[in-house]
Amino acid sequence: MSDRNRTQATERPEPARRRRGKELIAAIHQAALEETAEQGLGRIGMEGIARRAGTAKTSLYRRWSSPEEIVLDALYHVLPVEEPSPMADDLRGDLIAALTLMRDKFMQPFYGAVVTAILAEAQRNPELRERLYGEVFEPRGGRFTRTVLYHYAERGKVDPARLTPVVLDIGEALMIKYGVDEAKLPDDAYIAAIVDQAILPALGHDAGCDTGGRGRPAG
Repeated sequence: MSDRNRTQATERPEPARRRRGKELIAAIHQAALEETAEQGLGRIGMEGIARRAGTAKTSLYRRWSSPEEIVLDALYHVLPVEEPSPMADDLRGDLIAALTLMRDKFMQPFYGAVVTAILAEAQRNPELRERLYGEVFEPRGGRFTRTVLYHYAERGKVDPARLTPVVLDIGEALMIKYGVDEAKLPDDAYIAAIVDQAILPALGHDAGCDTGGRGRPAG
């Protein structure tokens, strides 16, 4: 072999390794979320997802029938899952952990763009909204303080009568409002303040009591 041919042989790129199984699915999920963040859910297609994932459209159609199905499946797998204390004995800590999880995952720019795009499309498409909640949020968790509060109520540590729609959403609402008003993410101190000054009082607890449900209610 001549020196020239030998050089060409060594410089020739190796063929791309073909991904399969979980690795391929993860790449497709990521591609679908990136397409959604950049273009909006209503504008993405199977071809764009396949191209970004570096695979053939046939690989997509073997598992999903539409871009929306891929995006919902992807969101299901990346959705952060709360893990409240098994014994329901640290309500304050679990609420802080839930809001911290929201900040560190869903309020980051990429996932924020993905969720915003999906919710925007869901407003125009009631069926998509039903699937989003029925196939992703409800079975997976991903409801942050709502998940924690139901966990404690089911174990007799929180009065279910206090779990009104406002109380269930107040933590997340304050997190989002802070992000809009301040153009930055809430810090740990602000998250603790939301729990101590808004959620716990609404449940009839103060920040200094035993929030496992056995302490002195506020007031």
